[in-house]
Amino acid sequence: MKKRYKIDVDCANCANKMEVATKKTKGVKDATVNFMTLKMIVDFEDGADPAEVMPRVLANCKKVESDCEIFFK
Repeated sequence: MKKRYKIDVDCANCANKMEVATKKTKGVKDATVNFMTLKMIVDFEDGADPAEVMPRVLANCKKVESDCEIFFK
């Protein structure tokens, strides 16, 4: 299942690092972060609950850029 989220990221390099961090998150099959549109598309693994996975994604992204925000609530 794919879902789209609004993301607040400051630079293209950070967006790329957040994409990598998101892809490494348990429950995520694939992810794309677009700095120009400030959008994140997350493809979840079968059976994964986005409501449980997205807080982990946010935590991993905050390791890259502490003030980033993903609007998933």
